[in-house]
Amino acid sequence: MSGLLEGKRILVTGVITDSSIAFHVAKVAQEQGAEVVVTGFGRMRLVERIANRLPKPAPVLELDVTNDEHLDSLADRLRNHVSGLDGVLHSIAYAPPSCLGSEFLGAPWEDVSTAMQISAYSLKSLAAATLPLLSENASIVGMDFDARVAWPAYDWMGVAKAALESTSRYLARDLGPKGIRVNLVSAGPVRTMAAKSIPGFSELESSWGDKAPLGWDVTDPTPVAKSVCAVLSDWLPKTTGSMIMVDGGVHAVGS
Repeated sequence: MSGLLEGKRILVTGVITDSSIAFHVAKVAQEQGAEVVVTGFGRMRLVERIANRLPKPAPVLELDVTNDEHLDSLADRLRNHVSGLDGVLHSIAYAPPSCLGSEFLGAPWEDVSTAMQISAYSLKSLAAATLPLLSENASIVGMDFDARVAWPAYDWMGVAKAALESTSRYLARDLGPKGIRVNLVSAGPVRTMAAKSIPGFSELESSWGDKAPLGWDVTDPTPVAKSVCAVLSDWLPKTTGSMIMVDGGVHAVGS
């Protein structure tokens, strides 16, 4: 029996450690038959070691989404490993410390602009950089955290996620005529390295499972990874510009 992503060529960005959502998406995608290329930023030797822990070692490319040279060369560098792309996961976000932690009014524009470029504008940057390789009916998926409400301490990252949500809709509008779908998966809290850097995250995660009708395990990224792979597959052929909630149902109930 063939896998959900059999024969698909998938780019997974944002791999940091083997606890990251991106790593688990790459893992599930390979298990479902995909050929995977991953990107990292900064500690590339660490990313390469992490990529070797996948079911099949995956090629690793360096990608700084604020670096025009990295973006302009991405398609050519990918061609060294795959003939095209059927799916792209955008799992990239960063905000300087001043943008998190309940000092919303004090964050300077220089830091806010960094958060916006890396966490929101980069979805457009990545889509444009990979467009020459994207097949008809390709799927771009971005990782989100529901920005419809103001979360404690999330501050300017929440604003950046709201911009990410809007960016995904405009990309869905403009790439739809090419057959390319653009959606977000809004995940509940998962205990990753990135999450640990968010002030107040422990309080958020400690209560999530009690609020979720389906329950929630902050140590298990697999439900999120499986959902991302479903959106990357051909099984949502007319779904675009959507935010798919994978949070145990917390978004649907009052707290």
